[in-house]
Amino acid sequence: MTRLGDQETQPWVEKYRPRSLDEVSQQEETIRALKQLLYGQGGGALVPNVASLPHLLFYGPPGTGKTTTALALCRELFQNAGSREALQSRVLELNASDERGIRVVREKIKRFAQAAVDVRADQLVPGFKIVILDEADAITPDAQTALRRTIEVHSRTTRFVLICNYLSRVIPPLTSRCAKFRFKALGDDAIASRLEYVAQSEGMAPLSPAVIDLIVQAATGDLRRAVTLLQSCFEWIRGTDGAASSLAPEMVSEAACLVPPAVLERFVELCTSKAEPVACEPDIATWRLPDR
Repeated sequence: MTRLGDQETQPWVEKYRPRSLDEVSQQEETIRALKQLLYGQGGGALVPNVASLPHLLFYGPPGTGKTTTALALCRELFQNAGSREALQSRVLELNASDERGIRVVREKIKRFAQAAVDVRADQLVPGFKIVILDEADAITPDAQTALRRTIEVHSRTTRFVLICNYLSRVIPPLTSRCAKFRFKALGDDAIASRLEYVAQSEGMAPLSPAVIDLIVQAATGDLRRAVTLLQSCFEWIRGTDGAASSLAPEMVSEAACLVPPAVLERFVELCTSKAEPVACEPDIATWRLPDR
């Protein structure tokens, strides 16, 4: 699980990924419920009380913090594990869109779940492992059925965190075995605030309201898409006239493949015009059949 460690060269979505549950943006209800599961109603304990921690299922639109929350949860659970290697040995992260077959469930996940757990005498580290299965709604039905059996057999030593965009694509026997948490699309203000923070941290010139509005419009509630778009524009600026240059709305529109407002206005004007339509005559001189 490489994303739990720090790397010198990272995409901005990884570099500025929240590291703790408190840093997750605009998912207050979900984070509060998770903390109650970890620390009880008071939420003030220093060591998680996870004896009855259930399997979890996070669902909602992309880019809303589901995977980030799962990784932050693992840090909270295994904060006393010591070295990064010890932490990585407790967590298996898989992307089901790439590894979606029944073979992965029967071999990779089952082998990890069957491995022995190093139970600490001080009991500061939970006596189980975590499997994070991202994009679980992309798993084939047969693989989901096999996964259900794996969850049943190894629930004492392994907890599963399933992450998906569409809850309806996960079979009911799986969803019924998990505590479900819905992640809502991020608001425009939350995305704008994060963009300003990232731009300031990277030494960019202050973002204009027009630039922020365009990025927020292109992101449609997806913070990951917004930060990636901002980095693309930053690389464009750095490759032309330096990173200190201000970002123009035209650059954002082109990077995000947005139709310029002037083109939209002209299109609407032509559609609503009462003028007689004019047929376009082909240029016979330049038109010819394709070569065979």
